[in-house]
Order: sequence, then C-alpha cells, then structure tokens
Amino acid sequence: MTLAVQDLGAAAGDPHQQLIEAVRAGGPGALAEELGDRAHVLSALTGFPQELFAPADPSAEAFRDVIGSLHSLRSAIDALETRAVVALADSLTLRRQSEARAHAAQEAGEETPPAQLLRAASREAAREVSMLTRRSPASASRSLAARRRLVADMPVMLSALADSQVTTEDAYRTARSFAPLTPAQRREADRLLGERLPYLDGAGSEEWADARAAAISLADPDGEARRHQHAKRERHVTVRRGEHGMATVTAHVTALDAALIRKRLSLEAERLRTAGDRRGHQAIQADTFVDTLIGRSGSMEPVTLDIGVIITDHVLLDPGTGDLAQIEGYGTVPAEAVRESLRDPLDAIAGTDEDPLGPDGPALRAVLRKLYEHPRTEELVAVESRARAFPPALARFIRLRDRTCRGPHCNAPIRHIDHIRPHAAGGCTCLENGQGVCAYCNDKEQQLASVERVGDPAVDGHVVEWTTRLGTTRRTRSAALTHRVEPPDPGPREQAAQLPTDGTAPQEPADAPGRACTREPDGPTGAACPGGPAGPTGPIDSPESADPTWPMSPRKPTGS
Repeated sequence: MTLAVQDLGAAAGDPHQQLIEAVRAGGPGALAEELGDRAHVLSALTGFPQELFAPADPSAEAFRDVIGSLHSLRSAIDALETRAVVALADSLTLRRQSEARAHAAQEAGEETPPAQLLRAASREAAREVSMLTRRSPASASRSLAARRRLVADMPVMLSALADSQVTTEDAYRTARSFAPLTPAQRREADRLLGERLPYLDGAGSEEWADARAAAISLADPDGEARRHQHAKRERHVTVRRGEHGMATVTAHVTALDAALIRKRLSLEAERLRTAGDRRGHQAIQADTFVDTLIGRSGSMEPVTLDIGVIITDHVLLDPGTGDLAQIEGYGTVPAEAVRESLRDPLDAIAGTDEDPLGPDGPALRAVLRKLYEHPRTEELVAVESRARAFPPALARFIRLRDRTCRGPHCNAPIRHIDHIRPHAAGGCTCLENGQGVCAYCNDKEQQLASVERVGDPAVDGHVVEWTTRLGTTRRTRSAALTHRVEPPDPGPREQAAQLPTDGTAPQEPADAPGRACTREPDGPTGAACPGGPAGPTGPIDSPESADPTWPMSPRKPTGS
C-alpha cells in the first residue's frame, strides 16, 4: 500500500495506529486498496503455500493460532462489510435525491417522495451487492435490511461482531429477529443482549435463539401476542432441491406443533428400531413422515403424546409480564404461542357431566407441577440418585434444564444424560454432575483434555468448562428459565408450572427446593459431589422416595 503513513505525526511510534489514521484520511478508496493488498497476500499463500502448511507435531499450537486469527479477521471484515454496504446504499440514496432535485428544477412537477427514493436506492444497492458477492438479489436485499438495523440501532452487537465475540450468522439472525421492534426498543434489546454476552461464550444457535427471544420480550412485553399472531399468519410449506436426486421439505408451523411432530416421529423410529428395523433413526423418521403424508402402508396411527411445557406463574396470571414459555425438546417460545393450546386441557369441567376430552379425559388432562429455579441464574434445580444410570425422573429433569446438547456451540437434541466427572473416576449420578449431550459430545473423554464443573454453584449456577488438548476453553451453562432486567431477590422461589399430559397424580416433595447431590456412587451418605455443594438430602433409590415420572413434585395439588 502506498499511503504516506510517515506524515502522520499524531500516531508516531505506533505503526498500526499510523496505518489506521492513514486509511481514515484516505477515505473509502484507501480502505479498498488496503483490503486488496491483504487479499492478494492471503490468496498467494493459499495458492502457493510451499512448506507453510506442512504438518508437524510442534506446529499444532501454531496452526491453532492461525485458525483463531483467521476467525478474528473474518469477523472484523464482516463487520466492516456491514458498514460498507449501508454506506453504499446511503450514498446511492443521496445521488438519487440530487438527481431528483435537478430533474424537478429543470421540469415542472413534484419531487419524488423520499420514501420512494430510499426504496429505489436500496434495491439498486442490493443488486450491486448481489453481483459483487454472487448472491441472489433477494438474499442481498434481506441482508441489507439486517445490516441497516445493526449500524443504526444495534451498536453493541455490531461491536461484538467486529471483536469476534459473536458469529456473523448470530449477528444477522439477531438483527432479523429485531425487525418488529421500534428503533428505541431495538436499542434496548441490543443492550440487554449485550449484558448476556459473557454467558453465551459457548452457546450454540439454539441458546442464542433463547437469548434473542428473552431480550425482545423484555424490550417489548406488550407486543408479544401481536408478534406471535403476525408470525403465525406466515405458516407455509416449501420444497427445495437437494443433491443427488433428493429434496428438502420444510413446514413453517407453530412451535408446539413442531415439537409434537418431532416427538411422534422419534418415538416411531425408536419403536421400529426396537422391533429389528436396521435403518438409521433419522432415515426411519423421514420415511415415516413421507408414508404418513402420502398415505402409504406402514404409516403412523394416531396416538396421544405427552410433551412438557414450562410456563411461569407470572404469565399464567398476567400475560404482560414478558416471561417466556419453554417447550420440551424445542426451547423458548412466546407464552402466547402455547396459551391457546393449553386452555382446553386445563379448563375445569363446569355445567356438564360429559368430559370434552372424552372417556380418557382424566388421564389426558394436563397436570400442573411446581418447579423451582436458581435464585441468581434462573436455571432449574432439583434432586439426585446413587445409581450409575440416571433414573427417568432425574434424566427428564436434566433434559428440561439443558434443552439442547451442552457441548460448546452444539445445537443437537439431547440423546444421552452424561456424567461430567465420569462414573468410573468417582463421579456421582446426580443433578450437579449430570448434563444432557448428543451422541458426538458424549465421547468427550476421547476428544478433550478435560470437562469439569467450575465456579460457585450458589452464585454462578451449573457451569461446565470444556478444554481441548491445545488449550482452547469454552464454558457452557444451563439455560435460564426466565430473564430479568434486575437481579432476582436471594432465596429460591416457586417459579414455574410443568404441564405434562401423563395424568400422574401430584405428590408431596421430600425436601425443600434447590436440593444438591450428597453422595458418591459408593461412598457414605453426606459425601459431597465433586464440583457441587453438599446438602442435607438423601439419595433417591426407589419410586417410593420420589414421583417416578417427575423429579420435583408440588407441595400441594395445583391442577387436575
């Protein structure tokens, strides 16, 4: 680059600052030249690496640093491109405004409305970006709208993208999800999400979606029902071409219906696998989906499904509080998305001897159960077991607490309940030492240097640190049940109702909420679990000591 950085005395002594000031002084042309030089160097190294990428054992750490630096560079370039595309659109708008004024001065007539000029300039900018980046015009147009929001109303997220704290995909998804908000609400949601960034270090896209939904709900609690109804009107089915004679069918439906569909297909796949079908789990789901829709032989028969919905008592009593609901196996949804579906099974029978749900109504009616959240982290807390395998009640509770795989940046559904400290190494079968993982992350001992609980459970909640053999670390946390602007008051409180439709009767809990594990697999009662606090409670060994279908029963019946 030929910029005269030596003439900038203000940045003397710091070559990086000299270059920054030179580019600023040179304007967009200087920036384009500098980026072109860097692109030429990287392209030459890629095309003609010679011995640069020769594998060698001592070079593993160096290659790790290269990948980390490339990730940082890519994030900074994406943030820079965001500003550049918006600047291009604004420049074209100014050009069109100038042309419109000149045209109006020469010929009699009204000037073109500013909104029309802005729309035309945006379409022209989208077309320019489309041809430069080899993307479709529709995709370029959508990304331009998201980029405008990032530049105008989301400074925290744009800065996080530039500093590689978030991925480009997460930044753009956040900008698109903020579209229904006003500029002021968008800035507030951006601030709230920025406060959560330290807790999203190891988060995957599913946890990011929960964080976005919580920020939107807190910034505009009154608009939750409106946003849901508007989104519900956009239900659709699409068919997209795949590779090698395949295709992808996508149905955009309500979250509760989607969770039921997935659970029904998964149960059918498990049934057929148990019966000896050698097809893969996913293949059976796909085949059953097609057979049932088309009406081929072997399609599924109608059944009644049990699926859990967690919704706070605040929302049940006051829908305007902004708290979100959780669907088992799916994640966060606006409370409005499940209120209508829950009304019929929860309504009491009044004025008639006939149950609207039929003769099986008492068994099908949803059951309310109280759950308890951590007073600081808002994650769910409950009980433990001495067995090596996690009992069904505790396993289901962990699935509800973690929602998706706890591996860093992993969004896969939970397939296994894993001991953080392996059982063979003395790890206990308890809530503190358990986490939900997918099949890939369940092999963590063979992939990583260590996976361990960190932090103070009383303050930080359930935090797990994953460390690779090259030293990269990420921390994952249990998903928060609620998100508040102000820190919660100390002390556990009855926060949520669990609504399974299994018809089981409520029972008294054996102890107060927030129980911690208290026993090693073969140790004496009262020995604390590694990484977890000791507590006064005993183990759960039999169905008589706890509700066999739920890890935390209510203090008193709250539903039928």
